[in-house]
Amino acid sequence: MPLYSNYASISIYVVHSHTKGVGKTSRSYHRSFCGGKMASRSGFLTDWPWTPLGSFKYIVLAPLVIDSIYSYATMRDHEKLMIVALAVWRIVHSQIWISFSRYQTAKGTKRIVNKSIEFDQVDREQTWDDQIIFNSLILYLTKLYVLGTNTISFWRTDGLILVALLHAGPVEFIYYWFHRALHHHFLYSRYHSHHHSSIVTEPITSVVHPFAEHIGYTLILGLPLTMTLLCGTVSAVSILIYATYIDFMNNMGHCNFELIPRSLFSILPPLKFLCYTPSFHSLHHTQFRTNYSLFMPMYDYIYGTTDECSDSLYETSLEKEEDKPDAIHLTHLTSLDSIYHLRLGLASLSLHPLSSQCYLFIMMKPFTHIISFILTSFSFPTFVFERNRFRDLTLHSHLLPKFSSHYMSQQQKECINKMIEAAILEAEKKGVKVMSLGLLNQGEELNGYGEMYVRKHPKLKIRIVDGSSLAAEVVLHSIPVGTNEVLFRGQITKVARAIVFSLCQNAIKVMVLRKEEHSMFAEFLDDNCKENLVLTTNYYPMIWLVGDGLSKKEQKMAKERTLFLPFSQFPPTKLRKDCFYHTTPAMIIPHAAHNIDSCENWLGRRVMSAWRVGGIVHALEGWEEHECGFESIINPPRVWDAALRNGFQPLLLPSLET
Repeated sequence: MPLYSNYASISIYVVHSHTKGVGKTSRSYHRSFCGGKMASRSGFLTDWPWTPLGSFKYIVLAPLVIDSIYSYATMRDHEKLMIVALAVWRIVHSQIWISFSRYQTAKGTKRIVNKSIEFDQVDREQTWDDQIIFNSLILYLTKLYVLGTNTISFWRTDGLILVALLHAGPVEFIYYWFHRALHHHFLYSRYHSHHHSSIVTEPITSVVHPFAEHIGYTLILGLPLTMTLLCGTVSAVSILIYATYIDFMNNMGHCNFELIPRSLFSILPPLKFLCYTPSFHSLHHTQFRTNYSLFMPMYDYIYGTTDECSDSLYETSLEKEEDKPDAIHLTHLTSLDSIYHLRLGLASLSLHPLSSQCYLFIMMKPFTHIISFILTSFSFPTFVFERNRFRDLTLHSHLLPKFSSHYMSQQQKECINKMIEAAILEAEKKGVKVMSLGLLNQGEELNGYGEMYVRKHPKLKIRIVDGSSLAAEVVLHSIPVGTNEVLFRGQITKVARAIVFSLCQNAIKVMVLRKEEHSMFAEFLDDNCKENLVLTTNYYPMIWLVGDGLSKKEQKMAKERTLFLPFSQFPPTKLRKDCFYHTTPAMIIPHAAHNIDSCENWLGRRVMSAWRVGGIVHALEGWEEHECGFESIINPPRVWDAALRNGFQPLLLPSLET
């Protein structure tokens, strides 16, 4: 068995379409206006003023927050505080749309454009909240220098009517022609192409524009509120309703799934001209020269710029059924704050490996504990949260809504097993070929690495995979060439037994620190291999195979420049800066895998856990046997070779420099 670790891979962004014809016009149009490249030239005032602040950009709202609290505490002036509340509401409103849209498009029901979203788009769209900061500052300055000590009414019916009329008239008309102007070569290449870089849209795509472009939108969309202010009919409710209306329509138009039912247009036929649909605006992003309207398509109909496919795309999108995946990976929540790291959570966090965000955990602590209590007290079915494509396979990731701590509770184990069993049987009905059990869903004490379900349902057509064979091989191939001995420390698992057995067979000494671990390994080793299993009290080996149960004290005993190779599902705590820590068993996914726009737990971009990859390889190869249970190890070299043949690559070993 060769042991090697000299693999490298460079992840690149690949655009792939599963919808014939969609996107061809958009790409050619985009390239023709941008000098042949899918990128924009920098125009005047492209960047936001607080761009250099990065993730600390909200500090520009500090004067508003401080002043609002002070004004309310001293003068009971609540208007500045309402500006802060409006900003918070707009962020929460947009986040609800992000989560709902990602869930809906992962399911596939009524999805409009069946193309992938990759990391570069999500990176580019992290500026979605800049417009909320900008609008909040505009409202604050208006309060300071225009209204001053004057106050506005809480409710004015005449003001609401005026806002509605001004929006339907001047705002929609001016925006239509402003938008058409933005598609002129000069403005498009310098500004608007940034927005149209996203062919497949998400709700937050709607507000991702250069700063100068947002100034124009603010002047146009602010017209109704400005006029009601001048007329003395502005009210707090009209500001809230109008801001919410704009955000709602923006998010809906870019959500990439159709949600407006046919019955609505049947009951109110004129509504077709007063309210666009997500599919209507989606055509603007795929065809570019049509459907310019803001929210009301009437001006597209008046000026003949309505796309001829608007009605047919609307109908076909409504008829789109839920995806039927070929393989499902069933995982669960880990730490309490992992809920925000999910793809359905905060996009800014799911872009990066899971790490402890102290500020986030403190801010969201009450909400986090409420969710934890709900998940502890009630059982919810598993649900899809991610959809990937690999060649002809549709791959789903499903979430079992329980935290890692729940798996330690005897009271929760029966409930969790029922949830996993229900997920397997539901997948069986849908014709899913493979289900891989991730993290603690394959626990030895929980269900015997999934064997419990196969014994209970012997006629299962779906194949249950725990991925242990590939996980063991990934660890073995991470051991540097020329290694003669390794130190083992951690909880003995199916993967650990496979690794130790293979090492001893290949005359590599496995040093064990504890008698009970030595006895457990010796039980399944041949007499010829037992001589390579050594009980020791020394910590000198430079290669450590570590799993759950590795203590801080034991880490401190390691020599400088020791390499820690985890074989467990969860990574060890990194205490030593003078040592190397490899990731948990994982592989770099091939370029043929698409729609990868979030990180899997603590792993890097475009990296999947070996247990998840094991399920994918099982489906790709069409293997008919289960890989679950205590004794079920499917010829590890065969699984490893199949993974490499399908384009998966090992990760480079870490170094102190990286």
